[in-house]
Amino acid sequence: MGIIVGVIVAIVIAAAVGYFLFGKKSDTSSGSQLDKSPDSDVASLKESESSDDEAGKSESKEYKSDVGTDSESSKKEDDTEDEEESVEDTPEGVRLDESAEQEAEESLKKARRERKLKKLRQGLSKTRGGMIDKISALFKGKKELDPNILDSLEETLLSSDIGSATTLWLIEIVKGVLDKDEIRDPEAIWEIIKQEVENALSIEVKPWTFTEKPFVIMVVGVNGAGKTTTIGKIASALVNDGKKVVLAAADTFRAAAVNQLEIWGRRTGCEVVKPSKEGADPSSVVFDAMKQAEEQGADVVIIDTAGRLHTQSPLMEELKKISRVTTKAMDSAPHETLLVLDATTGQNAIKQVKEFGEALKIDSIALTKLDGTAKGGVIIGICHENKIPVRYIGIGETRESLRLFNPGDFVDALFLQDSESE
Repeated sequence: MGIIVGVIVAIVIAAAVGYFLFGKKSDTSSGSQLDKSPDSDVASLKESESSDDEAGKSESKEYKSDVGTDSESSKKEDDTEDEEESVEDTPEGVRLDESAEQEAEESLKKARRERKLKKLRQGLSKTRGGMIDKISALFKGKKELDPNILDSLEETLLSSDIGSATTLWLIEIVKGVLDKDEIRDPEAIWEIIKQEVENALSIEVKPWTFTEKPFVIMVVGVNGAGKTTTIGKIASALVNDGKKVVLAAADTFRAAAVNQLEIWGRRTGCEVVKPSKEGADPSSVVFDAMKQAEEQGADVVIIDTAGRLHTQSPLMEELKKISRVTTKAMDSAPHETLLVLDATTGQNAIKQVKEFGEALKIDSIALTKLDGTAKGGVIIGICHENKIPVRYIGIGETRESLRLFNPGDFVDALFLQDSESE
């Protein structure tokens, strides 16, 4: 009997030990899997949020590279992200092939550039149809050109709003080539015109360095040209680039202009210094804005000015006074005087450059509404006749539609022929 009891006790003890050693381990393993599942879901959620954040950052970076002042920095950030993605996808211990990596980087850069060019081509479609397609039609089907085509070419250029002086300049170039009897091929003449246009547009524009604080940008132009909207888009890009911006509402004669600037201030997070009452002295608003920016350590002050007809002398005197006041508040200010022009006004825009240029030193130009007109050829006349660089072009309503001007890209998009279109 004692032996039986002893055997039973031994079996019970063995069962208990077995459960402890093997059953417990199994439970722990199972519990580990259960514990791991929620962590895995949280990790997936974080990854999803991270992806959304990266998508937002990517969109912001692309906008900064188009409109901002530090496109090289944005480009480096994009490249760094691409490199990190490549490294993360590469198994540990596998060495990346350098040539394959360079090829992938070039492919990414090409894709980004092509995307931007496509938007530009779409934005210039009306100007291309009004000017370039007409020139192309003159050359089409001809094996060689003769001087008789010059009259038709001159008529086409004049109707494209590039201005009479610029038209005569281009005609003289083509005539000189044809008179030498060296080149008669339509494609060669086309390339000569294209290259001369690019040369005319390739006026060096000084980058904004922001070495002095605050960096003062005075924005001028007639009413309706898009000054306030352009200011808002530039401010948005600068804020995205990490700059603290103050907006000066110096168009004190229009309550709507002040309200519009306040809306952009709320959108971009910029402080707006406005007049105490409608019709107040614009110069006092500018002075207050600059002092406030200095006290707050702001990086940039952008001044919105009145824009009555450019032929009215009181407007020009007022702008001169604002410029003097900025210099009084800060010796080197204004650091940039940006003239905003509406492309839909055609040759009138060329006249505006001359009128404003007589009153102020215009440093650069922003040409807006290019997507809504066939008169975009006026940009050629502006640059050829006035030798003032274009800093920005506007090809749409969104913030991203205002972009830094690149002469090469612009000419490639403008001179796109039907056979090359997408």
